[in-house]
Amino acid sequence: MTAERLSFKEMCARFDVTPRTLRYYEYIELLSPEKEGRTRFYGTRETARMTLILRGRRWGFSLEEIRQWLLIYEEKGTAPQYREFVRLADRQIEVLDAELATLQNTVKDLKKARADVLKSLD
Repeated sequence: MTAERLSFKEMCARFDVTPRTLRYYEYIELLSPEKEGRTRFYGTRETARMTLILRGRRWGFSLEEIRQWLLIYEEKGTAPQYREFVRLADRQIEVLDAELATLQNTVKDLKKARADVLKSLD
């Protein structure tokens, strides 16, 4: 069975990212595609890393946190990487819970203001 290899264009399409984003992730060493001349190919390792990068961004992690987290796997293996993920996730859950509470209060305040304005129109 041959390993999957995606071209630069295919990688952009698969993950719905711009070429600029993909080049930037390579520049900051989140991705390391194989190169044949000027052509880049992204194998299984790179597609897995891209999946993790995009999940991390969606969850609110910085690119530097993601880079460090991916580096732990390369240097120390899976268990230390998982421990670091749990630490980062716990911290991010606190941040997101605080943001959610703020948004809920904002929605409550907006609904009250809307109701007050509607009353004044009667």
